[in-house]
Amino acid sequence: MAKAKSAFVCTECGAEYRKWQGQCSSCQEWNTLSEVHLASARPGGGTAPGRSGYTGDLSREVIDLGNVDLSEVPRMSSTFAEFDRVLGGGLVPGSAVLLGGNPGAGKSTLLLQTACKLAQQRRILYVTGEESLSQVAMRAHRLQLPTNGLKMLAETSVETILAVSEREKPEILVIDSIQTMHLEDISSAPGGVAQVRESAAALTRFAKKTNTVLLLVGHVTKDGSLAGPKVLEHMIDASLLLEGGADSRFRTLRGQKNRFGAVNELGVFAMLEQGLKEVKNPSAIFLSRQEEQAPGSLVMVVWEGTRPILVEVQALVDESALGNPRRVAVGVDQNRLAMLLAVLNRHGGLFTGDQDVFLNVVGGVKVLETSADLAVLLAVVSSLQNRALPKELVVFGEVGLSGEIRPVPSGQERIAEAAKHGFLRAIVPRANAPKQAPKGMEVIAVDKLSDALDAL
Repeated sequence: MAKAKSAFVCTECGAEYRKWQGQCSSCQEWNTLSEVHLASARPGGGTAPGRSGYTGDLSREVIDLGNVDLSEVPRMSSTFAEFDRVLGGGLVPGSAVLLGGNPGAGKSTLLLQTACKLAQQRRILYVTGEESLSQVAMRAHRLQLPTNGLKMLAETSVETILAVSEREKPEILVIDSIQTMHLEDISSAPGGVAQVRESAAALTRFAKKTNTVLLLVGHVTKDGSLAGPKVLEHMIDASLLLEGGADSRFRTLRGQKNRFGAVNELGVFAMLEQGLKEVKNPSAIFLSRQEEQAPGSLVMVVWEGTRPILVEVQALVDESALGNPRRVAVGVDQNRLAMLLAVLNRHGGLFTGDQDVFLNVVGGVKVLETSADLAVLLAVVSSLQNRALPKELVVFGEVGLSGEIRPVPSGQERIAEAAKHGFLRAIVPRANAPKQAPKGMEVIAVDKLSDALDAL
């Protein structure tokens, strides 16, 4: 009989090794290798392709790229406009979508709301591996959802799920969650790297073969990343992360990978008694500002996916009692904050080396682009000088190491979004300044950091 083969896979980066070692050579993490049992080779199998005696399948045809059908695959709406936005326009038949998030973020609630509404027109199979059918039914009743037509299955065996799916032929298959699924041929426990990878691979093959939409729920690790993300990233089509603290009623759905839409697209939901409700105008909830403007507060325009969003950034600069002043940033990269403070000292003439600097983006939004640089620096200057900035001022722009203000993508759309919300003045890079400013709005174009400080 052929010997069963095994490999060791890193749970952080997905690198494979023939034998176990303490440190992963790819990501330099320690104790992250887990054993994965591979399918054993069939005795008497064919030799490698291209050698004499190859007995593989030669019936498949090679197609010229110019002859591939370019007709667009029809998408299915999830009944949530924000969910469809993050997906790139809706659910694509034959696609595999992974939805992750912290416990209590609302992953199961979002998928249950979607499944119950879509079940009125389409065939949907909802597989729950963590909760009983009565628990799911109680949640649906509490959320006042239509329950007729939704097919439910409480099962963790992938073989059984595939057999039931072959019989029911659903258009959408929901798996809650992939960490509880297991295959009989793999000896490791559910949730391990081997079980998660092989279970997801088997379900994805079924989805591609039958043109079924596959929705997977994934857990997150202690550092906030999806459990086994690198193991699943290569076989799924879209990876979405539902973020939001337990103390906040707002949830943000961010696309981290999407083969059918824009990456880093953002959808905003509000958690209510009736479940998740989409927020049509995210800028409005992130701009709930006080009547009296405080020093260190400023509004910036960030670009999330395909739309601009106005968010408020707050800075607090205080004299440090420590030999090593603190640099704390929530919502932006802390290393970038340290770099911007050095630029402010060198090219702005303002020294913060003996000051504690605290930075926060209101609403729990994570800013991943560089357009927030200028707003961050001006907020720091406002707090350092203890002088409030005008409430009708909006700022965006990237700051270079030589103090220059660089343009950012979609500058015209950002200015239009700010004008729509009633802002009367904007400090922007010169290359982003429009030829004609929106009615009632003054646009100040700057080339250097010193120009922006003078404009204040």
